[in-house]
Amino acid sequence: MTGSTRASGIDAVFAARETERKAPSAVWATFDRDGVTHRGASGTLDGRRPGPDTAYRIASCTKSFTATALLALRDAGEVDLDAPVTDWVPAFREVALPTADSPVPTIRMLATMSAGFPTDDPWGDRQESLTDAGLDAVLRRGLTFDSVPGTTFAYSNLGYALLGRVIAEAAGRAYREVIERDVLEPLGLASTGFTTDVDAAGGLAVGHRRVGDGWEPLPFSGPGAFSSIGGLFSTTDDLARWARWLGSAFDPEAEGDHEGVLSRASRREMQQIQRFVPGLGAHPGGYGLGLFVEHHPDHGAIVSHSGGYPGFSAHMRWHAATGVGAIGFENATYAQVSVPVTLALDGLLAETASSRVATAPWPETLAARDAVEGLVLGDDEPGDWLAENIELDVPLGRRRRQWAEAVAAVGGIARIDAAGDAPAEDRGGARGTVADAPVDESKAPSHLVWRRAGRRGLLRFEIRLTPESPPRVQTLTVRAETAH
Repeated sequence: MTGSTRASGIDAVFAARETERKAPSAVWATFDRDGVTHRGASGTLDGRRPGPDTAYRIASCTKSFTATALLALRDAGEVDLDAPVTDWVPAFREVALPTADSPVPTIRMLATMSAGFPTDDPWGDRQESLTDAGLDAVLRRGLTFDSVPGTTFAYSNLGYALLGRVIAEAAGRAYREVIERDVLEPLGLASTGFTTDVDAAGGLAVGHRRVGDGWEPLPFSGPGAFSSIGGLFSTTDDLARWARWLGSAFDPEAEGDHEGVLSRASRREMQQIQRFVPGLGAHPGGYGLGLFVEHHPDHGAIVSHSGGYPGFSAHMRWHAATGVGAIGFENATYAQVSVPVTLALDGLLAETASSRVATAPWPETLAARDAVEGLVLGDDEPGDWLAENIELDVPLGRRRRQWAEAVAAVGGIARIDAAGDAPAEDRGGARGTVADAPVDESKAPSHLVWRRAGRRGLLRFEIRLTPESPPRVQTLTVRAETAH
C-alpha cells in the first residue's frame, strides 16, 4: 500500500540505531515506482515528532539537482561538457596547473569528480555563503591538485561550486533560480528549496553537533556561490519523488515522464559509472553525474548519494531495475545515516524476487539453444545459424569428439524436443527432463547457459550470438559437470 505506516524492516533498522543516539531526530521512507510505501520517524524537534513533511538539509544530495540542470543545458546546446572550465569561469585562467602537460579541467571532469582537486568536505561544507567574487578570489590565489586533471576520482565540492557558476553563466540566470524554476517547480517539489523559509508543513529541522552527552544547535549557512554543492533543504516525501523521477528513466512504462526537465536518456546517463571509485561501499562502483552507482552481485545497479553538512546527514538510495528505494535524514554532524538506509534497502531487495539480476534471452537465443541440442545430442547437421568462426576456431569434427566425451562422462543425455518432452527414443543414454536441469543463466539477451541432466552429472551448454541480424551462434561450449 502506498504511504503505509505499518511496521517495516526499515523501522527495525532505525530502532536499533536510536539506542546509539546518533542524532536528536531521524526521518525515513521507502518507495517504489508507484510512490512512497512506508514512512517513519524517531526523536523530537523542539518537543514535537518530525515527519515526512519536515524539511532537513539534504546537503550533497543537491549535486544530483546540479547535474540535472547541467545536462539540460547540454541537451539544449548551451554547454559542451568537454569544454574547459575557463570558457565559463575566466578567473580559472589564473590557476597554475599541476604539470606542464596538464589539461585545463573540463566541465565533464568537474561533473565526474575527476578535475584533480583534493577531497575537500570539511572545508567545502563551510563555504556555502561565499560570494561569486569570493570564489573568484580563491581561484586567483591559486589551487592545489592531488592529480593531473582527468586521471583520478576525488570527491570535490569545489568542482560542483564551479559547475554552479557554469550553469548560471550558460543560463543567464542565477544558479538557484535555474534549479527552482527549471527543476523544482515542474516536478512539484514544493517543499524543497535553498532557504530556511522552505515551504514545509512539518517545519524545519535544526542541525546539531554532539557536545559531551548533549546536543548543541548549529546556525544555518545562507545561500551563496557554493549552494550547488549542498544547499537544498527537502522532506522525505519530496526527495522520494525526486529519486522516483530519476529512477523512472529505467522504467519502460514511464515514457514521457517530465521529459521537459531532462530526457530519460540523460537521466540514464547520470546513473552510469563515468569514473571508477576504488573502495566504494561493499561493492565495486563509481561516480556517474551527480550520483554514485554500485553494482551489487545479485541485484545489479544501486544508485545513491549521501549528504553531510554541519548538523545534518542525508542519504537517498534506489535499485535501478525496479525503482525500489529508501531515504533517511538525521540532524547531527557526521551521523552517517547512509548506514541504516543501506541496510534497509538491502533487506527490501532480499525480500523482492524481481530485484535479482535477470536478463530475458532473445527468441533467437532460445531457438539457437534448440538447434545446438540437435547438433550436439542428435543427428542434426550444422546450418546457417552457426557463424563461420565456429569451424575456424575449432573444426566441427574435433568438436563432435569432445561433445561425445562430455556426454559419456555424465552417463548420457536424452535430447528434449521443442515441446519440452523427452522423445520415445533415448538418443544419448539417460532420459533427462527439463525439470532436472538448474535454472538457465543469461548475462545478456544474446547469451545463454543451460544444463541437461545425465546419470552421473550435468552437461553444461553455453552460447553467445553475433551482433548480426539475424544473429548466429559465435560461441558454443559443452562440458561435463560430474559429481565427485
